[in-house]
Amino acid sequence: MDKKLEKLLIRFITENQENVYRLAFSYVKNAENTLDIVQESIHKALSSSGTLKSEGSMKSWFYRIVVNTSLDFLRKQKKIQLVDDKTLEFHSPTSEDVYHDIDLEKALEELPYAFRTVVVLRYFEDLKIEEIAEVMNENINTVKTRLYQALRKLRIKMSNEFFEEVK
Repeated sequence: MDKKLEKLLIRFITENQENVYRLAFSYVKNAENTLDIVQESIHKALSSSGTLKSEGSMKSWFYRIVVNTSLDFLRKQKKIQLVDDKTLEFHSPTSEDVYHDIDLEKALEELPYAFRTVVVLRYFEDLKIEEIAEVMNENINTVKTRLYQALRKLRIKMSNEFFEEVK
């Protein structure tokens, strides 16, 4: 990889570190594991930077590495689910009434990986459909279909929970 592209990659990672962290955290829900995934993703990106075709595809290329690294981690850790202190504190009852979109978070976690990834990349990472297709290495129409189905499932799940609360 030429030095110019390498410097651009390092600058991109530095400028987007919060987005990359948030993306990895959306999969593993643990601060320490998220940092490990981000670090491993950066290492993979720098060591395989020769496969980067142009600086225009850098964002989707790197996001694909983060998503794949996160999924690999989840496959390895499938049987053991550890929760860090911060997450445990967040979900424990407190004296103040702080509403966080727990229902949405729970509904997202129940979606299959492919659907959840599309929703997270589209609405939380603000990627375009074309970029999501590139990240997931899928056809644009497949991404659109998954997004539509995921939103439909979320809508059904959220409305069912609302009606159960009303009863």
